[in-house]
Amino acid sequence: MSTCKICNNFSPYIAKHPGVCLNCIRKKPSQAITVALQSHTASRLTYGLPPSPPKAEDAVQCKICANECRIAEGQYGYCGLRKNERGKLIALQRNHGKLNWYLDPLPTNCVADWVCPAGTGSGYPDFAYTNGPEYGYYNLAVFFHACSFNCLYCQNWHFKEETFKPETRTVDELLRDITSAVSCICYFGGDPSPQIIFAIEASRRAIKEKKTKILRICWETNGSMNKAYLEKMIELSLQSGGCIKFDLKAWDESLHIALTGVSNKRTLENFAYVAKFFEKRSVPPLLIGSTLLVPGYIDSEEVSNIAKFIASLNPEIPYRLLGFYPHFYMSDLPLTSKKLAHECYEAALSAGLKNVSIGNVHLLK
Repeated sequence: MSTCKICNNFSPYIAKHPGVCLNCIRKKPSQAITVALQSHTASRLTYGLPPSPPKAEDAVQCKICANECRIAEGQYGYCGLRKNERGKLIALQRNHGKLNWYLDPLPTNCVADWVCPAGTGSGYPDFAYTNGPEYGYYNLAVFFHACSFNCLYCQNWHFKEETFKPETRTVDELLRDITSAVSCICYFGGDPSPQIIFAIEASRRAIKEKKTKILRICWETNGSMNKAYLEKMIELSLQSGGCIKFDLKAWDESLHIALTGVSNKRTLENFAYVAKFFEKRSVPPLLIGSTLLVPGYIDSEEVSNIAKFIASLNPEIPYRLLGFYPHFYMSDLPLTSKKLAHECYEAALSAGLKNVSIGNVHLLK
């Protein structure tokens, strides 16, 4: 519970960070963003990360993601993985990354579990081993230690402690852990975007060297990658039966900046681009959208606008609403209420979507 630094309203649905209420974000966006970015700066400097995507004039530019950082001599990009040394961009090679992975028994708590092959057998027998949940098989869950966003409510914020550590892992190491019982690889984090070159290289080799018939390539992402890499992701997932899961954090750009530190323009553009390929393989679905229902910030109006956007592309695209658990700099907010989840669910259906689901129901109060 906190007080809005603009209107002085006091409510359990106003977080100390970003320090502004939803109404002020919508009504006074410029002022609200200025306040919110103070929280982002504080949260990033704690880990030695740049407070905002660098835009230096005399700089080297990175084009891996939407931030398109212009990095000055001796400085790092927003994700912390790339540095300007003597006018050259120093980065990890395609075969090395900052990440870890583990075998996750299927079916698992996946954003797409109600429509994907691992959770339902969708696409059987071409893309699933069983005509139902894939018990006895595994997802190789690949977690990247860097991100192109800075969500103040990040559920996996501990990755920030790993970004600048010197340890790296290789594609060869990752491939050695893909056993004959692994039926899918899912990249998440952090986010795959800053290390998308590693993920694409690993995926290509995994498919080429796979030990069994089925190996789906899946992604959970904020969707901020350069379009050239997105095209390769689409190719890999279409070929393998995998899915691309976009976390659509907010519709309103000012709200998105207040919560994540950066714009959502590239995310929406990329989502619309992937939607063009949805009909090429709708079972199992190539594309899934999801939104975390952050109390006090993501309401039915926000969800309605996101859902209308998705429906305008294809009303068959699955959309999942997720219960929120207080974390990181927004740990002072309550859990998502059943009332909010129901309102958002109805709003998504009213917007024209045909396949809407509520996930993380155990978190709803």
